[in-house]
Amino acid sequence: MNVHAARAAFGRNAWKSILGIPVVSVGWNQAISLLTHMIDDRRFTKVTFLNAHNANLAYADPVFAEALDDFLILPDGVGVDLAAKVLYGTPFPANLNGTDFVPALLQSSIRPLTVGLLGTTRINAEAAAHKFSALSPQHRFEVIHDGYFSAPEETGIVDRIARLRPDILLVAMGVPRQELWIARNIDASHCTMPIAVGALLDFMSGAVPRAPLWVRRLRLEWVFRLLIEPGRLWRRYIVGNPLFLWRVARQKFLGRPEPAGEPR
Repeated sequence: MNVHAARAAFGRNAWKSILGIPVVSVGWNQAISLLTHMIDDRRFTKVTFLNAHNANLAYADPVFAEALDDFLILPDGVGVDLAAKVLYGTPFPANLNGTDFVPALLQSSIRPLTVGLLGTTRINAEAAAHKFSALSPQHRFEVIHDGYFSAPEETGIVDRIARLRPDILLVAMGVPRQELWIARNIDASHCTMPIAVGALLDFMSGAVPRAPLWVRRLRLEWVFRLLIEPGRLWRRYIVGNPLFLWRVARQKFLGRPEPAGEPR
């Protein structure tokens, strides 16, 4: 199943374009239901999430933007919500961020699934697999490899995925490496649904703390992450968020975003 057929399953009005990237605009339960049906019907679908940081990267990188065109993209975070409100008058119906959405998707699936984990450190991936097993004991979780493999090791990793043939493959390598890796290496012969999940396995393992629930409800989790990892994330949030909103304003008033790769 190509991504255009997957998008059609949501309906032609269930999309919002953010900086030229089509993002699913549906509620939480509908997204869970439709992705579950895609998995059950073995309809190969690549999935990722768009937040302000990812949108900025795709805006500046035509290779990444082209790769995203073949993914089913879900909205992640307050930044894209603000963008949707500016561009369309209403925010997205739900924040389908991967850290909450992927565990919910797994818990909602009654049919036993095989789930492959690829990325982060081996310790964190194993800890995440144990946590997933406790939350969704009906599924089988297999750690494929950590995310620190060399080019010569890649063929063996891809072959192992093909032998396992998981229903879901969680790829946690960071943006844009994880999406580009999926685009280059994974097709319907390897798994049914590869999902680019960013830091999900680190969060699930407990190695990286999540913001308290009240902070998440205030839509300020990005502030918490910035305080926890300022050296790594300051540019993403302090520079990236205003830049993203400026680009959204440009889309609003010019009617379309500047194509990726053109001079800024």
